[in-house]
Amino acid sequence: MTNQNMVISDAKSCFTAIAVAMSDSTMFPQTVSQNGYLSRKKLLKKLESTCGNGARINALLDSMRASSPTRKASDTKDQSSWTLHRPSALTMFEEIMNASKGKQIVVFLDYDGTLSPIVEDPDRAFMTNEMRDAVKGVAKFFPTAIVSGRSRAKVSSFVRLSELYYAGSHGMDIRGPTKGHKQRRENQTVICQPAREFLSTINEVYKTLIEKIKHIPGAKVENNKFCLSVHYRCVEEKNWGELGDQVKSIMKGYQQLRLTQGRKVIEIRPTIKWDKGNALEFLLESLGYAESNDIFPIYIGDDRTDEDAFKVLRRKGQGLGILVSKAPKETYASYSLKEPSEVMDFLTRLVGWKQSQYPC
Repeated sequence: MTNQNMVISDAKSCFTAIAVAMSDSTMFPQTVSQNGYLSRKKLLKKLESTCGNGARINALLDSMRASSPTRKASDTKDQSSWTLHRPSALTMFEEIMNASKGKQIVVFLDYDGTLSPIVEDPDRAFMTNEMRDAVKGVAKFFPTAIVSGRSRAKVSSFVRLSELYYAGSHGMDIRGPTKGHKQRRENQTVICQPAREFLSTINEVYKTLIEKIKHIPGAKVENNKFCLSVHYRCVEEKNWGELGDQVKSIMKGYQQLRLTQGRKVIEIRPTIKWDKGNALEFLLESLGYAESNDIFPIYIGDDRTDEDAFKVLRRKGQGLGILVSKAPKETYASYSLKEPSEVMDFLTRLVGWKQSQYPC
């Protein structure tokens, strides 16, 4: 298949209709019950942009606790229900492949918790060589993108595969393959940076955060270029409140930024309506599949932020989402995998399936 619609874009032109829309800065995305496409009550009310008055003082702390459950395992009943409604993508592999027949598979992968294990030091979230080989194999047969909250440069340095599409900063920094991909036209690439105008503000907040939280043991701020991540995985829970207060005090002066929540991380992002779901749609557009019914996107991710992409696939009625999680979670994904090792097994089977379709 040849690409008919590669897109070269910048902050003002890439997917403009979506990029310029201002988002509602809610702390949690809409979720569904395990039994279907039903929204549940938000875990917390909207975190006010002013971060003010006493009634809201514990909102961020509560959200930090909500996204970091202490429960180690679900009971048997919950696990059985989870397995029924979100079956293993490995167990249901043949069913998935049957659904993709006659369609172009496009693969989207989160990084942390999907291709690499979750680790205490985010700078050491390395993927194994075996996982790299599995991703490389997939990219040989299917357009493949890494969609991460990390900066594009950081996740690219971890993966080290030039034939992939990389969408960093939750999709706010996208670049296409630099070599070795049949979808890429000579001397063309895909670039999308819808939040470029926020760079100076992000850098300013980053410097302020570094200074404000340096006294809190274990706290770490990661500059992901178009967004910031405040990691508290190594912070004692008794200090979470102080950390949250410091973040809120800084955010008072930056109405153009919003807070979102991940796995033991507070995310600071620009207030544009752009997320991993928009990144998925932009990449499909760039590949020439925007109006195609003959595509089958597969998105694999483990985090709350991946739900935005799962929702897009549900809405479009194309492809499927696979949530990486050992414990039951409410999700828009259709299938599940327990951990990165199962993700690697799934990718390896995907390559084997493709090779069996067209044996040498």
